[in-house]
Amino acid sequence: MNGSPSALSNGLRWSSLVASLYLLLLAVAMISSGFKLASGEQAKALFEFASHPIAGLMVGLVATALIQSSSTTTSIIVGLVAGGLPLPIAIPMIMGANIGTTLTNTLVSLGHLRCQHEFRRAFAGATVHDFFNLLAVCVFLPLEIMFGFLEKLSGWIVAPFAAMSGGSGSFGFDFIKPITKPVTELLASQLHFASPAVNGVIVIMVGIFILFFAILFMGQQLKKLMVGRAETMLKTALGRGPIHGIAAGTAVTVLVQSSSTTTSLIVPLIGNNIITIREAYPFTLGANIGTCITALLAAMAVSGDNAILGLQIALVHLCFNVLGVAVLYGIPWCRDWPINCAEWLAEQAQKNKLAVVAYIGTVFFAIPSLMIVVTH
Repeated sequence: MNGSPSALSNGLRWSSLVASLYLLLLAVAMISSGFKLASGEQAKALFEFASHPIAGLMVGLVATALIQSSSTTTSIIVGLVAGGLPLPIAIPMIMGANIGTTLTNTLVSLGHLRCQHEFRRAFAGATVHDFFNLLAVCVFLPLEIMFGFLEKLSGWIVAPFAAMSGGSGSFGFDFIKPITKPVTELLASQLHFASPAVNGVIVIMVGIFILFFAILFMGQQLKKLMVGRAETMLKTALGRGPIHGIAAGTAVTVLVQSSSTTTSLIVPLIGNNIITIREAYPFTLGANIGTCITALLAAMAVSGDNAILGLQIALVHLCFNVLGVAVLYGIPWCRDWPINCAEWLAEQAQKNKLAVVAYIGTVFFAIPSLMIVVTH
């Protein structure tokens, strides 16, 4: 009897988790169908400002920095691509989301401001994630602009699924459609505006709202269910080498569905000098890979002619993060770049706290806003 309240509580949490997963799939299906509904010139005009790769990158960065969830941003992008958003516009947005999500752990490090040395370590441990993603974009965005590198690679990976679909666009996840289609059709039938584009935009906005709620709620339930296990995995992997670190970071992020949670677990450990930045660095890289699971889940919710493209953009996210680790960590002379940059910035921040404000304001808001204006 003593264990029954706990069992009941866990049962409710697992039920809530299943419900939030359904809402995630429903929301992505709504975003996709809404974009299809609004597929005229008016809807396309919504994304003209992001037609330049740099503008697309900055839109993804700012959107993720504002909503504090790369999972939400990438899931929205999956739905939009499945609804007709071109891949060359979506790929830089995915890269931007990777940078935008690093704001969370940077803000977590501010909790150590009271002690200078503690803050320097914590801020360096947080911003190593920032610099890794910034450097990854510097490497892969030019390759994407010049050669369509990630689009071609993800297209090659997704080709067997496209062959299985026989050109229908469906790739074996039809069991999702029956549970999402009735709701999306019901919502669409309740909209009686003159313009299909307006109806489509409303469906997209409702989908984004549900998606944000679903991912937030899913994260809360997973933290309650899994954070204890996640901390155990982190401690077990400590000092066992970079491969264990990357694997643990990936696994923890898959378990809690949030790279922000993974990095938030690590930053206080670095600040309190329990682990070094070099020991923590592989966990951060693993978090980057683990966060791709949400976009892959979202790809299950889409159907129709562009469904395979929804899967492809989710795979672009995975390829970008895996290759980023392979290049920037796998090549020895590149490995220390993010650490050196983070430690230098932390030294400046220790000397003058205004450097923190200048860094966050410049990287996450001022430069993106300026680039959007310049490239528009």
